[in-house]
Amino acid sequence: MVRMGHREDLLEGAKRCLLEKGFLRTTARDIVKESGTNLASIGYHYGSKAELLVQAYISLIEGVGERFDPGIGGKVTQPPGTLERFQEVWTSIIRTVPESRAIWLLSFELMFQDERLEEVRKLLAEAQKEGRAGLAAMFSGVPEAELDKEAAESEGRLYQTLLNGLMVQWLFDPDSATTAEQLTEGLRRIIEAVGDSSARA
Repeated sequence: MVRMGHREDLLEGAKRCLLEKGFLRTTARDIVKESGTNLASIGYHYGSKAELLVQAYISLIEGVGERFDPGIGGKVTQPPGTLERFQEVWTSIIRTVPESRAIWLLSFELMFQDERLEEVRKLLAEAQKEGRAGLAAMFSGVPEAELDKEAAESEGRLYQTLLNGLMVQWLFDPDSATTAEQLTEGLRRIIEAVGDSSARA
């Protein structure tokens, strides 16, 4: 068995602390105890507790994001740019909610905190850009590295906004939350309305 170094131990310990206690209640000593390291290691490897917590959170979110893509594992997927693809991706995303509930709750903990988490929020704001690009790539079928910057930003923001709103619904009341089918039907109607409006112009 390969032994992890302090950097990896700290990251894994911080992830466990976040899932158990959240951002506000997790202390540096909690992380040290959970990771079997020491306080000096946090500063040496990550600079600060805030930076470590951000990296731990990003790692957790990336793990969830990797399960979003219906194409993972060689499964047949719908053609990118179609309503079928739109529905397929949202179905895949919604499927992850039960197993990733604690991680999404962390996201909303951040949204409703004041300056106590200001440093963490600033660091995470930068990480949001990568998330937008990842979503745009998943829906469009274009690899992140080949995405047009403007498309990644604009389309990514749209998907990110839909994702955040959808997660609020599913965390609050899964029984009344919007389904992938309903989301797709709403988009289909908007497309038709825009098409009809353009034809009349």
